[in-house]
Formats: sequence, structure tokens, C-alpha cells
Amino acid sequence: MDSVKKMNKEKKQVWIRRIFLILLDIICIGVAGMAALLLRFDFHFTQIDERYLNNFLYYLPIHIVLCLIIFTLFHMYNSLWEFASINEMVRIIIACFVAELEHFVGMNIMFFSMSPYVMPRSFWLLEVVTLIVLVGGIRFLYRVIRRMSRSYKVDRENRVLLVGAGEAGNAILREMKSSEYLNGKVVCVIDDDRTKVNKYMQGVKIVGAREDISWAVEKYAITDIFIAIPSLPRKELKAIVDLCSDTTCRIKALPGMYQIINDEVSVRKLRNVSIEDLLGRDEIEVENDRIAEYVTDKVVMVTGGGGSIGSELCRQIADFKPSKLVIVEIYENNAYDIQQELKVTHPELNLVTLIASVRNTNRMDYIFSTYKPEIVFHAAAHKHVPLMEDSPSEAIKNNVYGTLKLSKMCDAYGVKRMVLISTDKAVNPTNVMGASKRMCEMIVQAYNARSKTEFVAVRFGNVLGSNGSVIPLFEKQIAAGGPVTVTHKDIVRYFMTIPEAVMLVLMAGSMAKGGEIFVLDMGEPVKIDDMARNLIRLSGYVPDRDIEIVYTGLRPGEKLYEELLMDEEGTQSTENELIHIGHPIDFDEEAFLKELEDSYDVIIRENADIRQFVKKMVNTYNPS
Repeated sequence: MDSVKKMNKEKKQVWIRRIFLILLDIICIGVAGMAALLLRFDFHFTQIDERYLNNFLYYLPIHIVLCLIIFTLFHMYNSLWEFASINEMVRIIIACFVAELEHFVGMNIMFFSMSPYVMPRSFWLLEVVTLIVLVGGIRFLYRVIRRMSRSYKVDRENRVLLVGAGEAGNAILREMKSSEYLNGKVVCVIDDDRTKVNKYMQGVKIVGAREDISWAVEKYAITDIFIAIPSLPRKELKAIVDLCSDTTCRIKALPGMYQIINDEVSVRKLRNVSIEDLLGRDEIEVENDRIAEYVTDKVVMVTGGGGSIGSELCRQIADFKPSKLVIVEIYENNAYDIQQELKVTHPELNLVTLIASVRNTNRMDYIFSTYKPEIVFHAAAHKHVPLMEDSPSEAIKNNVYGTLKLSKMCDAYGVKRMVLISTDKAVNPTNVMGASKRMCEMIVQAYNARSKTEFVAVRFGNVLGSNGSVIPLFEKQIAAGGPVTVTHKDIVRYFMTIPEAVMLVLMAGSMAKGGEIFVLDMGEPVKIDDMARNLIRLSGYVPDRDIEIVYTGLRPGEKLYEELLMDEEGTQSTENELIHIGHPIDFDEEAFLKELEDSYDVIIRENADIRQFVKKMVNTYNPS
């Protein structure tokens, strides 16, 4: 009922505006004719020939009616004049010329003469010019008044600094200026092209380059910053966002260059700057054809297929059309979620979803004998450092012995390739979880030397947005009003996105010859404290004012700096400049595997001194 009332009210307002505009046009038509006569006779009313005045006044009612009909045909009463531009002005000019032609022909026909002397010859030109000025002026005055009233409103609300004076910035600015539904006003522009500084773009001054952002924010009382440079590399975007983050402004950016190509630049395309933009590098690119060669038409198994990495592996593998995708997952809710998603996105996929633990030898034997996987991606693992410090035997049982049993199955059933998901925490580990993953790498290396299966590992840092990672935790803490907890002010980590991690895993599988540890060049490490502060700013708050940051101290097993390689490993480059191979470290593989086998019964009894066992197996393990 309220919507009907609102609709009726809006219709009534439209008709009131339309009638008001018609009345103004009637006045303009009469005034234009009289003004033309006055101009012709130098504004001496008494010198106007009475014959001209009588002819004009006699025909005026007919002229008004015909003029209004002509203006209606030219859609001059249903245009949105608050958005009036050059096209509307051209339409006004043509309509006025047609109306003047009607006036000339009509008066000559009425007074039985085709002679121009029904009125002075100059009258027709003077009248049409005056009519254009009056009719056009009223309409554009309406636009000016609307814009001034809107400017007054937004002056007290969102004040926008636009970064980028190119095509995209121009499109954003045009939309901001013309729409009354956008809550903001661009008050200044920043551009790195110094030749543009102090010039104007659509009436808005270009006040400086990127280093002037903080100064401009303070001088012009900026509340929002729009970065309108879609061609900007992520490294450059990070540099600008870092400068913007020194302010208290909300930050948005255009997604990418395709917006320019597809002519889709608009304010609604602006997105919040994401934490991924602050990594300072572009996402990794891989060769899809190379991945397809070893995945397409193969039976592929993913263990831990419902987790953050595992589920993304399933999504991307499904794109390459395997003959069968077997998902193995211990947690049924995760398994159900990825199963239902793939049924919708890839209905043609031959999908098998199984609830199983890699620690269960009989269950794994049944799965391998039944489905005969050709490629195995091993993502099943316990990964939370503090939890594994409290339950170290679980880290060893699940990560180490789960990998050992899976490796045995791959060897026994002739799997072509097994890819282990590892972590930078395996390098010089200070916690049980990292040490367990290092042992997994050693298992892969040992089995590669004695099996026809190609065993490889992929090592990378923290994954943005994965289950239990720091970003979702920060987001929850910010949503709750704080505080945001950081373990140490100087702690740094390498970060990558989930799609990047999975692309690396798939690419590693395509490059594998057996025994490699693939390592991603992850760019510069990121300070967790800086990430927390940037996330608070990107959420529209000021760190330590709106949201408090609390330093809780390093947790057991946690270290300030993670490493991607041990000193002895070194690196070997690959054809992909962002992917490197760590040289395997020699160790007594027979003794290592024998010790694992001999210790299994002790480990599962829960009373073993796990850390001493881990130290014995991984000589680089140094518990903090």
C-alpha cells in the first residue's frame, strides 16, 4: 500500500513539474516575440509599427499552441533535465527553429501573403535566437539549481578525492557530478602526471601527485578516496593504498583494465580495496594447457578435499575435466558443501565424495583398489600451530603417518603422481606442526627414490582467507568492535591467495619429475601489525582510536619470521619466474623410514615424548 502511495505521489510530482514547465514555455514564447520586436526597434516601444504589433498579438495564441505541440514532439517535457547535456541542447535548438518556421509560414498564410514583410525581416532571426536562449536557459537553470542544492547537501557529507585523471577518472567524475543518488562529491583530483597539476577536469582541480595525498586529504577535508586507474599493477596499487592508509579515509578502487575496454566504468564498479591488494604483487599466472595435459581424462583424488586449499583444488581440477574426481574428507559438513557446489557448477563431472581418514589403512586400501586414482593431491592435514602444540601426538599421527600410509598406497597401486601440500613452517621449524610437515616432505623424498610414482611437495606461506587464518579472525574482531589481537608488533609472514596456492599446486604437478619441493616467490613478507591496521582502515575505522590493537605475545611454537628455504636447499629456477625448486637435502632415507615404522606403536599410545621423537627425526627442529 505504501509503495502505491509513493508511486502516485511521484506521478503527481512529475505532472506538476511538466505543467510548470509548459507555463514557463508559454511565457517564453510571448516574451521572445516581444523581445525580438523591441530589439529590432532599439528598445523604443513607441517606434514599433502598429501593424507588426497587431499581427504578432493576433497570431500569438495559435503560435503558442503549435509551439507547445512541436516541443512535445521533441520530448522537451519528459526529458530528465537534471542530466541535460549537449544532446538536449541540440534538441532545443532544432525544436526552436522548427517552431520559428511554423511561425513564419503560419503568419504569412493567415495574412494571405508569403511576403516576409508580415513582420520585419530581422524579426525571425531575433525571435528564434531569443527563444533558444529563454527555453534552453530555463532548462539548464533547473539543472544548475538541482546541482547546487545537491552540492550543498554533499558538502556536509562525503567528500571524495579521485586518484587518476585519465579516462576512467573522467567517467567516474561525470557520474558523480550528474547523479543525485550518489552520496558524495569529488572535490579534488590526484594524478602522477605533473603536467596535469593545477589544471581542471570537469571543473574539479587536479591538485597534485600521489605524494600529495595526505596533504590534499587534510586541506580538502576528504572522507573517501576513489582510485580510478584500472591499468595499475598491484604493486603500484599497494604503494598508493599505503599512502591512502596514512589517512582516515574510506578507500575504493576500480577492479581492472577490462572495465575501460568494455566501456563499463562507473561508480557502481568501484570496490572496496581488499587485503589482497596490499600484498604488492600480481597474482601468479600458470599455463592451463600444461595442467590439462596431466589432469584431463584422469582419475584425480584430493585428500582433505573440503578444506580451504582442498576445496579450491577440486574447483580448479573440475575445470580441466578429469574422467573422475574423488574427494576424500574426514569432516562431513565440508565434504557436503563442496559436493553440492560442484554438482551445480559442474553437473557433467563424474564426482565421488567419500568420508574417510588418511590414517585408516583399510579404508584407504578400499578406496585405492576401487577407484584407482592416477593423480593424488594430498591436502589433508592438521595445520593450526597453537592447537598442535597442545596436542602434538595428533599432528604426528595425522600429518606424518597419514602421509606415510597414503604414500604407501600410491606406490602399491601405481599412482602416476602424488603432490603433497606443504608449508613454509616446515623450514627450520619451531613448532610441532611445522616439524610434522617437514617429516612429510622427507617421506615424499624417500618414497620418490624407491617408487615408480612421482612424489613432489609444494611449499608456500600463509593463505589469505583460509579457515582459521588471521584475516577472518581480524574481520570478526573488527565487526565486534575490537580489540584486534596481534601476537607481536614485529611479526611478519608471507601471504598468498587461495587461488594462487592452488594454481601453484597444479603447476607443480605439471612440472614434476619426482622428488622436488616447489617454492613460490611470494614477494615481500608482510607485517601482521601493518595488515591489521590496514584492515581496520579499509573497514572505515581508525586504528587505536575506533578499534584498539592489543599485542598478546608470541604463542608457543610461533616465530617472528618464516622462511621458505633452508640454508642448505638453495633454489633452481623454472620456466615460470615465480616458481622455484628447492634442492632436496640428503638424509639417511632407510633409517628415517625404519624409525617411523618402529615408533608407530609408541606414538599412538599417547604417552610418548613426542618432541624428543620429532627432534630425533628432524634435526632442524628447535622448539621455542
